[in-house]
Amino acid sequence: MQEHAVELNVLLWAAGWLVAVLLLFAVGLRLPLATGLGGVRARLYAASCVVAGLGVWVLANVALVLNDTHIDLTREKVYTPSADAMAVVDELRTPVRIIYFYRSEDPSGRRARNILEVMGRRNPLLTVLTVDPDKQSEVARREGIRLYNAAIVEAAGRRVLIQGTDEAEIAIGIQRVLRKRALTICFLEGHGEFSMDGFEFHTHLEGVTDHSHGDSSSHVIETAGHGVGRLRRALEAQGYSARKLVLATTGAIPSDCTLLLAANPRTTFLPAESAALRSYLAGGGSALLLLDLGFVPEAGLSRLLSDLGARLEQQVVVDPLSHYQSDPEMVAVTGYDPHAITRTVSLTFFPGIRPLTLTEPASGVVATPILQSSRDSYARPVPPADARTIESFSAAAGRVTRELVPPAAPVAEVRPRVLGIAAEGALAPGAPPLRAVVIGDGDFASNSFLPYMANSDLLLAAIRWLAREERGTAVRTRIPVPPMILLTAAQSRSLFALIVILLPLTVIGIGGLVWWWRR
Repeated sequence: MQEHAVELNVLLWAAGWLVAVLLLFAVGLRLPLATGLGGVRARLYAASCVVAGLGVWVLANVALVLNDTHIDLTREKVYTPSADAMAVVDELRTPVRIIYFYRSEDPSGRRARNILEVMGRRNPLLTVLTVDPDKQSEVARREGIRLYNAAIVEAAGRRVLIQGTDEAEIAIGIQRVLRKRALTICFLEGHGEFSMDGFEFHTHLEGVTDHSHGDSSSHVIETAGHGVGRLRRALEAQGYSARKLVLATTGAIPSDCTLLLAANPRTTFLPAESAALRSYLAGGGSALLLLDLGFVPEAGLSRLLSDLGARLEQQVVVDPLSHYQSDPEMVAVTGYDPHAITRTVSLTFFPGIRPLTLTEPASGVVATPILQSSRDSYARPVPPADARTIESFSAAAGRVTRELVPPAAPVAEVRPRVLGIAAEGALAPGAPPLRAVVIGDGDFASNSFLPYMANSDLLLAAIRWLAREERGTAVRTRIPVPPMILLTAAQSRSLFALIVILLPLTVIGIGGLVWWWRR
């Protein structure tokens, strides 16, 4: 179902009801009177007419009720549920009950009430009760509700409280209450990863001559508080729980970790940590590995990645054709290989991403590329050291640091580069199936870049696939961001040409014409 679409077959049922009522009216006007019949025959004739009329009327109304539709005449479709919310309702196979408490004087609350009533008519398994606590205070007291615009979602003895007026949040609440197992995301720490408690959203490199978010950030990271707090909040809104995991102290990945998330580690793993990750995946675990440029895997981790079908390259991808804003190292991806992760993802972009080389995976593992750069892209090697240095100011340390910067290296051949893979299968015969996603960038998941374009959609889709929840509808989580106008490189050039070049030339030309005419 497309968003805001009206189903044609339902409208045909409504048209059929109207035709039946008009036909009944026309027949009633033309029906002859029983003036020439006897008493009994006249009564039977009148009774049969009444029964036939009532029968047509009842059947028409039953057909209309069973094929209800909702027509929203507002331009913005304010009173129409989103397509994702309606898809969640359509997927219901278990009875769900929603009690929504709203304030009748609040326009947003009234809209949410109308939206939920439309959703409730969509599927008989969804029961919706809307309550104004000011008028039905006994219901609010019985349910323990002391606030407005709150929904209680109940199913199979489980109960979830949702506060808000957004039907997407209530649809996510339906998915949460139907979930039969707890899902825990373990954020790996101890190697300089982005912290799940960090909500700083502007980390960059200040060089002598430039301001960069590209591969230079692999050498200098200015702000210590930069993290993936926005991603954590988005996951919690979806019903996942999040916790930290330091492998150096635990020695193993707990079995209750639904998946392990390594968000941009900066220092090399210990051999025991790589062995723990292999053991976890061999036991049927799932892992999302965001391994940015500058991270050097130790031998055990390199073998594990090779068994998953990928090898990390110490290179940065440059894409002159498809990039975000004006930075060719901020690679933009608009087309994807077919996979459950990418089926609903649009444009994503990756600041300073490294390419992956496909390898022969383990015999029981299938690796699928899910992200590739454009045909005009190339990879620029980044050697580990060079004599050239830059200076940068660290806000956290309050001092100037000097770091080595890679030199300009020879350009590799121009061709599409694999940027991310999804692996599925068993590392050993008879072992449970694992799932893993490896992407050569971690910055796109950070607070700075997560909310923009479809970066959050890609990450949440990958996590849903890793948690084996890809069959359900993916309801987007809204991530609040300051209002911004984001332009691609082509849009920036067009705007520059219009404002800086064409408008002044137009004014000069009109002035010249006026001067010539007056002359």
